[in-house]
Amino acid sequence: MQITASLVKELRERSGAGMMECKKALTEVGGDVETAIEHLRKQGLAKADKKAGRVAAEGRIAMAQDGSKAVLVEVNCETDFVAKDENFVAFCDAVAGVALSAGIVDVVGLGNVDLNGQPLESVRLTLVAKIGENIQIRRITQVTSPSALGAYLHGSRIGVLVAVEGGSEDLARDLAMHVAATNPAFLDADAVPGDVIEKETEILKAQVAESGKPPEIVTKMVEGRLRKFLAEITFVGQPFVKDPDVTVEKLLKKHDAKVVSYDRMEVGEGIEKKEENFAAEVMAQVQASK
Repeated sequence: MQITASLVKELRERSGAGMMECKKALTEVGGDVETAIEHLRKQGLAKADKKAGRVAAEGRIAMAQDGSKAVLVEVNCETDFVAKDENFVAFCDAVAGVALSAGIVDVVGLGNVDLNGQPLESVRLTLVAKIGENIQIRRITQVTSPSALGAYLHGSRIGVLVAVEGGSEDLARDLAMHVAATNPAFLDADAVPGDVIEKETEILKAQVAESGKPPEIVTKMVEGRLRKFLAEITFVGQPFVKDPDVTVEKLLKKHDAKVVSYDRMEVGEGIEKKEENFAAEVMAQVQASK
């Protein structure tokens, strides 16, 4: 069977594979488009497997919201260039949407969810083959708020969800923006683990030990510095970013509100990035293309 340009075009549009790959696949299967798609998908799976070990520390945080319920999803790729690719962006948004609608809160469970008539995992692998980078859905979090829900995306790299009891949507969004900016480690002083407080207390005692002040004064100095430390690392203890003269705790009291929970995601946090020699990488690609 003759492999026409129209057949190659149809296969390319349906598979997203390169022109030469499409022509080769059609030639190998005798010109049948459906069989060629299956053939390319098998090739794509092999390519995806090879890329799975590569570090993917770039990407996007995607969000989907339905009233008082919302999800954040981190989807990683290898380069910030791909993070802006329209196919990658669309995939991230679709993942967040199906995660919310299906009520999925773990990455493993998400793989079998239907996305445009295919298992989401198959869609991911096809995208890996098309784009040529390792693409991974790293984590998902879902929040349901008893009343107001603050949902905020800072560009595409930071996402925050804040569940608030009482207050208003505007307050909840302001609180989400605050978390995006300050990244508090804990909600309040009660949430700080005892070993963290113990370690900081030891450090503070060592700092003031040589002050020469009476023991009772040293104790008060340590207590005061510990309160300052706890204020810096806790959500409610921090100065509110939009009005630093007011703490978040005072802001909440003013609006008769309470933070129930908060979640913050930032692209690539905790992933050890491999330092690349860009010039050497380019030369390696040039040599490989000869």
